[in-house]
Amino acid sequence: MADKSSLISRAFSAAANQVARAAGKPTSFGVAALTVVVWAAFGPVFKYSDTWQLVINTGTTIITFLMVFLIQNSQNRDNAAIQVKLDELIRSGTAKNFFIGIENLTEDQIARMRDICAAAAKTTRVENIKK
Repeated sequence: MADKSSLISRAFSAAANQVARAAGKPTSFGVAALTVVVWAAFGPVFKYSDTWQLVINTGTTIITFLMVFLIQNSQNRDNAAIQVKLDELIRSGTAKNFFIGIENLTEDQIARMRDICAAAAKTTRVENIKK
């Protein structure tokens, strides 16, 4: 039997996936836009009061706050999956295995490795042109 944290993690991932997929659809944008239009239309009814403004501010703040976590979760999982796929391609191919795990280096170290790779690619292009 799976432990409780694993079950919670899977449930959260499933919910995050569903919400992220739904939030990225045109229908979701339409609902959000319609909500703003309806809210704006009620402005004169509520005499553009502080409460009228507070309703939209509170609603959008709460939704934004929650969506940040869901989107970050989705991006983290996508990036981790892509990294595993790239690591497997490197491991099983002719690429240098020292590239596996470089995502854990500092930005400066990664930039240096990028420069090294770019120089190697330029040298290879020049050699191929001379052939």
